[in-house]
Amino acid sequence: MTKPINRAYSRYAREAVELLGFLIRSSRIERKMTAQALAERAAISRSLLHRIERGDPGCSIGTVFEAAAIVGVSLFESERGALGGRITDVEDRLSLLPKAARRSKRAVKDDF
Repeated sequence: MTKPINRAYSRYAREAVELLGFLIRSSRIERKMTAQALAERAAISRSLLHRIERGDPGCSIGTVFEAAAIVGVSLFESERGALGGRITDVEDRLSLLPKAARRSKRAVKDDF
């Protein structure tokens, strides 16, 4: 399947990506870090960093999270203050769920 050229994103998703890009840019500037320095530390090109800071939703989420971590933007903060505690909570919830979700092959008899 080919990658769609123009993908429609919800307003919420666009605003969230723009906010994260703004937070990364403002944190970079507060730390007096140049765009070139951040791009080198994140092992990306400066043009990709500018796309991230502008809020382009087509950027890889791993790359965006790495840039955010380098400049100190806190993601998914929980009451415990650490991402590790949040991951443990999610793992605990996932352990209660089935390993996979499948469609039922049997037809449901709903003629009462």
